[in-house]
Parts: sequence; C-alpha cells; structure tokens
Amino acid sequence: MGAEQGSMIGSFLPLIILFAIFYFLIIRPQQKQQKAHKQMLESLAKGDKIITSGGLIAEIVKPEEDFIKIKLNDDTIVKLDRAFVAKKVETGNENA
Repeated sequence: MGAEQGSMIGSFLPLIILFAIFYFLIIRPQQKQQKAHKQMLESLAKGDKIITSGGLIAEIVKPEEDFIKIKLNDDTIVKLDRAFVAKKVETGNENA
C-alpha cells in the first residue's frame, strides 16, 4: 500500500507544480492589480483628471457613492459609474 500511495503523490506532483506556477504568474498579479485599482477609485477627489474605459479624459467635479460627476469640457457635466474609470491621469502626464 505504501508504494501505491507514493506513486500517486508522484503523479500529482507535476499538477501541483503547474498550479503553483499558474498562481504566482497569473492569479496573484491580477489580485494586486485589482486591489490597486480599487484603492485608486476610493482616492478620487474633486479636480482629479481621469481616463474612462471609453478613452475619454475628464475632470472630476464631484465624487459620489456609486457615481462620479465629471466635466468633459466647460459646458458638459455627466455622471459616470465608478466601474468605468480606467485610470487616474497623474499631474504632468496629460499630454503624454
């Protein structure tokens, strides 16, 4: 019985190693990226410039609970769901 159990563990070892590689190369970095994006969404404040998922660059007028009021130009203010904020434009990178 001991030999059968040893060979069973030996046959699962490559699968375990493959899962470990998959975890460290794909799952863990994705979780870090999601956490960083969530922190960025929570830190948005009036006057910040953002890029939406659609590629629009806008300025935040008023952050609210689920939505953000953004100014597209001097006349147009719209509400945007927080989920559609792709990233925050860092100061000095607007024209990059």
